[in-house]
Amino acid sequence: MFIEINNVSKVFDQNSAGNSGNGGGFTALRNVSLSVEKGEFICLLGPSGCGKSTLLNIMAGFLKPDGGTVAIGGEPVGGPSADRVMIFQNYGLLPWRTVEKNVTLGLEVQGMDEGKRKAAADHYIHMVGLDEARDKYPSQLSGGMQQRVAIARALAVEPELLFMDEPFGALDAITRMKLQEDVLTLCRETGTTIVFVTHDIEEAVYLADRIAVMAAGPGRIHEIIEVDMPHLRERTSDDFLLARDRVFAAINMKHEHPLEYYL
Repeated sequence: MFIEINNVSKVFDQNSAGNSGNGGGFTALRNVSLSVEKGEFICLLGPSGCGKSTLLNIMAGFLKPDGGTVAIGGEPVGGPSADRVMIFQNYGLLPWRTVEKNVTLGLEVQGMDEGKRKAAADHYIHMVGLDEARDKYPSQLSGGMQQRVAIARALAVEPELLFMDEPFGALDAITRMKLQEDVLTLCRETGTTIVFVTHDIEEAVYLADRIAVMAAGPGRIHEIIEVDMPHLRERTSDDFLLARDRVFAAINMKHEHPLEYYL
């Protein structure tokens, strides 16, 4: 397996976060285990507070677990790495740099010469369909276009592993669906392993090879569901609706009132 997570737990000190209380800790994750194959697209799906973003940050090396281990490519995760890139919901673009200069940022950090940087920018800007916007600044772009820039920047450094933390959550439904299609296409073209956090059931069913359904109190993996459908998926097909209902049923088993999931 490419990623191996074994019995990972994480406790946050409530007092350190400025919360009132008796000094106890908040258990965000307890004994979470998960394996991910190279080239796989896996979604961490669950309600707010179930620890999915915490788990993603531990995998990326931004947080250290309080128990258990994480290994990627057989090596323990001790911190962030250039081989692993995170894409957030807020895009993270530098407002004073053009599209092209944002895309080449990671390559500059790596010390790549200017000619190769420009060639890489040409390739990935074209891949995400932003050729005509290469000289524009983030403030001149729509939210969907900004997220495309973030994706191009991430792919430009050719990471082995791409972490995506609800990257489409702030976008309108039409843009969101188009970017879902784009990410799937890019994933297939590059062979990049993707771990994608979402609380949207249909998004998970559309994107994932497997869905890790998480539950809260404390955060844990309740069930892992394989989505046995070829890409690109038809959102109104019987197979898609059956898969969606299976995931919804898995979530409902952990919630007395299904609407709790969306709160």
